[in-house]
Amino acid sequence: MYTRKVHRFSRIFSKSYNSLPKVGPNSKERKYLLSYFSYIMTLVNFGASKTRNLESVIANFKYKKRVMCNMLKDKIIDEDHASRRSNKISENLEEVKINDQFSPHKLIDDSCFISLELNDFFESCIPKLVKGCKRVLLYSTLKHGTSLRTLIRKSAQLTTPGLLVVGDMQGAVFGALLDCPLIPTTRPKYQGTHQTFVFTNVDGHPRIFRPTGANRYYYLCSNDSLALGGGGGGGFALYLDGDLLTGTSGPSDTFGNQCLAHTPEFELKNVELWGFTHASS
Repeated sequence: MYTRKVHRFSRIFSKSYNSLPKVGPNSKERKYLLSYFSYIMTLVNFGASKTRNLESVIANFKYKKRVMCNMLKDKIIDEDHASRRSNKISENLEEVKINDQFSPHKLIDDSCFISLELNDFFESCIPKLVKGCKRVLLYSTLKHGTSLRTLIRKSAQLTTPGLLVVGDMQGAVFGALLDCPLIPTTRPKYQGTHQTFVFTNVDGHPRIFRPTGANRYYYLCSNDSLALGGGGGGGFALYLDGDLLTGTSGPSDTFGNQCLAHTPEFELKNVELWGFTHASS
């Protein structure tokens, strides 16, 4: 009878061991179960001679088996949830990488005017020196007040061209690429190079006007005004007052442009000056 009990227990253990959830042959749960079995066999071989003692051992083993199976199942569920969370995080990170790959020219700051279309337009127009650079907002009338002097002072942070973006109250967005830093002069003195240009979206889509070669009246800068272009009947392609509240625009020989705003005289909605910086900066 006792021998049959021993054989029965051996079969129970073999079936129980093989039915455990698959968590790996070297897991601490399987090692624990094997250790417990060795302890039981020691009792069987050295002193567990009474049938009721063996039955008690078998009952205790069955209970231990149920507890161990439940623990292993919970562990597998937890590992599955953790794996799903890890996969979700990886997917999100991959999505961020993809978005960054296809939107490499993000603005570091918010803009009142620059849409995705206008941003891509700028990237196609700017000099090779600053292509691929991030754009950082150096000056905005909304943040820094309406002062040309402040804009000029902020431009001193640049050693590369700066992007001037302005807009009228009717929704037109226009501006220019300027050599920076801006240097105000007491007497009229044109500055800039052939890479200076003006632009507008007054017709519903961005359009650039580069120097025609007719003259070198790229821009004038003083503490009281900023003017671009000239030679078109005495007017400027773009003129901004020192308070950055009003301006004018008209045809110029310098850029061969039309009026950049909806009307030749306009009130300014905002004025922004953008600089360029490498992604590692």
